[in-house]
Amino acid sequence: MKIIHTISELRATVAEATSAPVFVPTMGNLHEGHLALIRQARGIADQGGWGRGMVVASIFVNRLQFGPNEDFDRYPRTLARDAELLAGAGCDVVFAPDEAELYPEPQGYKVTPPEALANLLEGEFRPGFFTGVCTVVAKLFNIVQPRAAVFGKKDYQQLMVIKGMVRQMAWPIDIVGGDTARADDGLALSSRNGYLSPEERDQAVQLSQALQRVRDLVRAGRAGLPCEGLAKIEAQAMEKLGQQGWVPDYVNIRRQRDLLPPSADELLGSEPLVVVTAAKLGKTRLIDNLEV
Repeated sequence: MKIIHTISELRATVAEATSAPVFVPTMGNLHEGHLALIRQARGIADQGGWGRGMVVASIFVNRLQFGPNEDFDRYPRTLARDAELLAGAGCDVVFAPDEAELYPEPQGYKVTPPEALANLLEGEFRPGFFTGVCTVVAKLFNIVQPRAAVFGKKDYQQLMVIKGMVRQMAWPIDIVGGDTARADDGLALSSRNGYLSPEERDQAVQLSQALQRVRDLVRAGRAGLPCEGLAKIEAQAMEKLGQQGWVPDYVNIRRQRDLLPPSADELLGSEPLVVVTAAKLGKTRLIDNLEV
């Protein structure tokens, strides 16, 4: 596996491949969820009769998607460990540029996603976040020139935003979602889980349990059992998390296709839904979701 730090070397390496690579962008500090995405990319890369394809992973902590009071400076940088894990998962190339390489001058040109999708949920609580995400992903796509890219479903809204950007820009890239990897107790794996104290880690499973309760209520309603309305289900979930010591930003039931609230008929019908949440435990903010 090659570790590459410059755009010119990365482009030269990709040009030697027999087919366009499959790409997995990350911010490093990898866990099993990232490695599952690499293995998924490995399977895609080896399809199509070209033999062993190329899998490229990037490691870059993107300043543009962090707010002024967020954890950019303390976000763990663990390149040596990450490279070992990526090699074991089947990655061929790690692109690990420093900030001066990817942003040699202030990034005045940015990709701004539509407000209807980017300003709700995470966008409401992290203004500018998805502009930062879209800008760096667009730049990485331009550098790597992949035929497919794999993103985790844990960042559900991010996956939707990236899919929309690729569709509207008419880029020939297949955006593939990877299922959320979870610990044995159900906690979604996240690089930020490392911020949790041992006591908070034990408590953190309450977030996925809250999602499961909401999903069960929706499923019960769809099975013909009594079901509260949308607003009451969400409010009860927020209240429960608050009683358990969390500071929730949102617990919402949304349509999978556009992340807008479902109508009463859609809530109890067959419309594909997703339950999304973000909440802070101590100083650590976690997100999670479950599809319905």
